[in-house]
Amino acid sequence: MIVKERFYLDETYCQELRKKQTHFGFGGFGEAVYYRTYSRIKPDGSREHWADTVMRVINGVISIRKNHYIMNDLSWDEQQWQRYAHELADAMFEMKWLPPGRGLWIMGTDYIYERGSAALNNCGAVDTADLAAAADWTMDMLMCGVGVGFNTAWKGENVSMPDKSRPHVFVIPDSREGWVASVRLLIESYTKNGAWHVFDYCAIRPEGSPIRGFGGTASGPAPLQQLHKRIESYLDAYVKGRCNATRCVADVMNAIGVCVVAGNVRRSAQIALGSIDDQTFLELKDYAKNPERTVIGWVSNNTVVLEKDEDFQKLPRIAKHIKDNGEPGIMNLINVQKYARYGEKAKDKAYLANPCSEIALESFELCNLAEVFHARCKDEAVFYKALEFATFYASTVALLPTHRSETDEIILRNRRIGVSLSGIAEMLDMLGTAELAQRLQKGYRIVSSLNRKLAAQANVSPSIRVTTVKPSGTISQLVGVSSGMHFPNFRYAIRRMRVANHAPIFKLLKSAGIPHEPDRYSTNTTVFEFPIDQGTTRKVSEVSAWEQFAFLAMLQREWSDNMVSCTVFFDAQKEGGQIEAMLTQFLPLIKSVSMMPYNKIGCYAQMPYEEISKEEYQKRLAALKPIDWKKYSGNNDSSNQICCISCR
Repeated sequence: MIVKERFYLDETYCQELRKKQTHFGFGGFGEAVYYRTYSRIKPDGSREHWADTVMRVINGVISIRKNHYIMNDLSWDEQQWQRYAHELADAMFEMKWLPPGRGLWIMGTDYIYERGSAALNNCGAVDTADLAAAADWTMDMLMCGVGVGFNTAWKGENVSMPDKSRPHVFVIPDSREGWVASVRLLIESYTKNGAWHVFDYCAIRPEGSPIRGFGGTASGPAPLQQLHKRIESYLDAYVKGRCNATRCVADVMNAIGVCVVAGNVRRSAQIALGSIDDQTFLELKDYAKNPERTVIGWVSNNTVVLEKDEDFQKLPRIAKHIKDNGEPGIMNLINVQKYARYGEKAKDKAYLANPCSEIALESFELCNLAEVFHARCKDEAVFYKALEFATFYASTVALLPTHRSETDEIILRNRRIGVSLSGIAEMLDMLGTAELAQRLQKGYRIVSSLNRKLAAQANVSPSIRVTTVKPSGTISQLVGVSSGMHFPNFRYAIRRMRVANHAPIFKLLKSAGIPHEPDRYSTNTTVFEFPIDQGTTRKVSEVSAWEQFAFLAMLQREWSDNMVSCTVFFDAQKEGGQIEAMLTQFLPLIKSVSMMPYNKIGCYAQMPYEEISKEEYQKRLAALKPIDWKKYSGNNDSSNQICCISCR
């Protein structure tokens, strides 16, 4: 048991919180997202409602801090922290601030108390110089729900074909650790002259069985069996000279990501980081040349890393790739390692990134995030108070060790966190650039100052970085704002939600008459449709790529000392020829960016968003029937992967 001490909100306060009215965003859609994705089964077998989730999260985060204080002989005033917990819970209930989705799901559970903080972290990254160690860590973290970035540092040296004529039998334990160990043994048989293993899958629980600790349902052994076959084929091909090291490491790591998605973990996201001079890397998503990668290549964003001044002279070749398909993204490592906020010199050893490129990381490092929503704060003072609450949450999670010693060593040194904002485009249109910049400047000082104060109280070092802009997948949907710094695709839209046909929520949504149809891309899955109004903020098609870049640069200068997750949407016809000029002008000022032609939005069936007229929106809204969520019960769903906007 890692967290031995416990904190509980007093029952009188809890009773009052349960009486409060909950206000989710985007009409019925935000509420449906909450119940599908974050509402857990309580110990008594009933389903969590929003107040229950808030109480679980607040009890969990205060327990972590209480445990740290008491285990380290620091002063703890229970009454003082009870008062603070009430304020923290009130603001979270009203969605002025929220933990990340991982925090909503797993904070305050026995899983965290027993196994540590890994599953509370959004972001991770690993260097692949040791392929077996990198694969081990990546699969472990992906199975904890962490998004993982990886580079192509593996050189493929001292690799040989194992002797497959004398196999050892390895019975794979029915656990995360068992799956991870099997992958490491397989790779080490090629890279470290390890014994060749034949895997016995009989101990792995069958498909559909409940995963009691983390939640969700088991996939059975099939995804792992397929992963073993793929890794063996990739390493065989490398040994026989049919592919180079870049291709081999990317295939191995992407195949791991696909296995984890198929294994019913809540979300699996990756980013592959490569050299601007590596043609193999640049062509990883050229499926005309590499059609066999279509089954695995989709799981990661691919980003080139600019490491030296000469790399900026090679942008024309990148501009052409971006114009064609929106890949690759770009990371300016010079700024990452030189600056906190742009122009504010503060060294950083980070050289990797998380999947949505809001956090730069060292190898084996993790980072946890929290988020603030200006639209839910009635005035400026409430906004700054919400920033304090988000800072408290993230700084507290950084106190809790993980189950990996190599990761704890780096967290102990860096304690990297990311306090983020969503609905920033609404803030820009409402406040104007000058007022927004002023609030961001003051907000940064508040976050930085409180983080140092909390670190001193806990007798630890302050965080090396504290602010970011994350893309905010489902969390912004709960609140009803645009994600991160992005402008909405449309004012009025159909917002689609995919639900497994076996999930308890499927019957409830269907009986409520929510429009639906079979998923065209996945069997035994149904797509439900909700009408949403995204407000008066300008649509992204009304905002030039140049203005989006300027907005990104301002956020990197005034707010984020980590990175800013940003997909700049451009008009392929009008602005495609200007990509090189945009990159040349703005890349020296920022740390990361990806680009996407927005004429691709809505180009295939059952897209997450589809534009509709105001009249169609009003018609669909009037036809919606209230959903009685008191009737919702049963196991937690595993069909809850809504990815962030920049994870393509």
